[in-house]
Amino acid sequence: MTAQRIKNGLALTAAAAAALLFSGCVSSNTPTPPPSGPASATASPPSSESAVPSGTEPPAPTSTSAPVPVPAGTPRCTAANLAAATDSTGGGAAGNVSMKLILTNKGAGPCLLTGFAGVSLTAGPAGDPIGAAATPDYSSPVPQVLLAPGQAGTATLQYSQAGNYPDCTRTAAAGFRIYLPEDTASLFVVQPRDACANPSIALLTVDAFQAQ
Repeated sequence: MTAQRIKNGLALTAAAAAALLFSGCVSSNTPTPPPSGPASATASPPSSESAVPSGTEPPAPTSTSAPVPVPAGTPRCTAANLAAATDSTGGGAAGNVSMKLILTNKGAGPCLLTGFAGVSLTAGPAGDPIGAAATPDYSSPVPQVLLAPGQAGTATLQYSQAGNYPDCTRTAAAGFRIYLPEDTASLFVVQPRDACANPSIALLTVDAFQAQ
């Protein structure tokens, strides 16, 4: 009776071992399912059309703007169809004042503003120049500025204080007398300043007219 139990127990043990071995083989050949839960997002590869090669910069956009065309026969701006003013909010270095000379077209049609204004310190609208007239500053470009009615062009006007020059013969001036290129009439801007009667001392510098 005892021998029979032992024999039966050994048979059961062998059967269990075979079952475990078969289970391990099946488990090793079965793919592991993905973990449950939301899938993680993956970055898409960059499009070949938008990718920029390493070490290079995308080309800068080129400007397609062109100068404003000047219609044939456009007359020059003259003192008769312009209004003059100055704006000195730009300040300047010690002993100097930088201002904008502003010329506005008050006429009924367009006109062409180009070149340099003749600017002098005078005692009044009809006064003679006191000292030297403004020296043109040729370091700036000289464009053609087309002024429609109501539009303005500007030129930078630099004034050096008369006190900067020990030899200056100071003379009171009431403002600036302004001549346009190829025009015999003048404009006047009231702006009291000290002028130097010495013609060898240039207190004023002016650059070319620019579009405002």
